[in-house]
Amino acid sequence: MGNDLSYKDKKVITIGIVRDLTGLSERQIRYYEERKLIFPERSAGGSRKFSFSDVELLMEIANKIEDGIQTHDIRKEMIRDQKKQNQEDVRRKMIQGQLNAQFGVRKK
Repeated sequence: MGNDLSYKDKKVITIGIVRDLTGLSERQIRYYEERKLIFPERSAGGSRKFSFSDVELLMEIANKIEDGIQTHDIRKEMIRDQKKQNQEDVRRKMIQGQLNAQFGVRKK
């Protein structure tokens, strides 16, 4: 299959549904997008499309804002977490490559 995305990561939910699921206003959702905390895709007509993962992230963001954390601090935390994840991914691939080389496994 050409599309390897999990159902949670497919961008298929409109902003109105996201509003209903999260209790956030469309204005808040757009603001979080402006602050580069959330990255919806756009349909051919320009409508925002969100995933279930985006909905979960919006709820986390809203909870942090409610706890008094500023959006720029949330963004810094997100960047730090992404860098850490990228480093873990590289490390995992390096270890897998070493194991494959050690045991003569070839990738198809």
